[in-house]
Amino acid sequence: MITLTDREKEVLRYVVDNFIKSASPVGSRSVSKKTDLNLSSATIRNVMSDLEEMEFLDTPHTSAGRIPTDKGYRYYVDSLMNHENVSKKDAYLFREFFNDKNLNFLDSQDVFNETSRLLGKISRLLSVVSQPNISKGIFEKLEFVSVASDKILVVLKIKSGILKTVIMEITSEIPKSKLEKLSTYINEKLSGLTLELIRNTYTERIGEYRHKEPELIQSFIDSFEKLYADEESCNKIYIGGTGDLILQPEFEDPKSFKEIINLAEDKNLVIHIFDKDVSVENKVQISIGEENKDAKFKNYSVITTSYNFGDVKGNIGVIGPKRMNYAKMVSLLEYTSKLINDKSV
Repeated sequence: MITLTDREKEVLRYVVDNFIKSASPVGSRSVSKKTDLNLSSATIRNVMSDLEEMEFLDTPHTSAGRIPTDKGYRYYVDSLMNHENVSKKDAYLFREFFNDKNLNFLDSQDVFNETSRLLGKISRLLSVVSQPNISKGIFEKLEFVSVASDKILVVLKIKSGILKTVIMEITSEIPKSKLEKLSTYINEKLSGLTLELIRNTYTERIGEYRHKEPELIQSFIDSFEKLYADEESCNKIYIGGTGDLILQPEFEDPKSFKEIINLAEDKNLVIHIFDKDVSVENKVQISIGEENKDAKFKNYSVITTSYNFGDVKGNIGVIGPKRMNYAKMVSLLEYTSKLINDKSV
């Protein structure tokens, strides 16, 4: 990373902070008047020119003021950004919400929809919440509940407290005693294993029972695979905040407006950005503009973190213009993650 002088750092910090607040290019006179540098506008112009030469700032065609580049935002986030606490108002809204919801039933769409809605409203950005990735969850037990002569409800309980259900199709009605015997067998064989391991080792673990009840075991395996397929579908993410985001000045242009609407509606694209492991425990990750691998995100910043729910993880984050309040978004995501973590204990 290029080393900046204290003077250059102060000017860059001011430009970024004020462009985030105003969405207007920042001129040298403003920097000269409103910082403690005690430097003339001419000197400030020279500093800003140096920062532009180093590609930290840029000059829009229609203005003499400067705006940050992707590189300028990155330096700001890594080296200049001050910590910002979640406001009392925002903290109250989130606490009230989580106190009202029973997060032990995390396959309830209401929880995820409301979390994404509230996060979007407070951040005024596109907010994304993903359900926990259950593949790392530990199998606790399952139950079979007959709901029709050709259908059985499979209720799978994961150690974290998450319940998953799937319908198992059968060719003829199965006695309750046979279902109880099968559930006891499966619970004894699979309890304590991750769902991912179970999926990869069906044959070794329940092979002996397969010889006794081949059709029943195959129906169970098909149901387990269906559960996985549902997990991998785009329905496992929830997006909120579109209505608030489009009020930002960046989307006054019809082309930009259409672009963000299309992005918000493309769940397959969004989940590709969010469906990634967070390498350090619930660490916040920030990708700015060209740092995003998908070209459709080159005009946006993406901030993500994860949350724990017992043994499994989900992701939360925001997508918006590069001109976003990074300090506020980082603290907001950290706070939301902690609330979910604490609720799951």
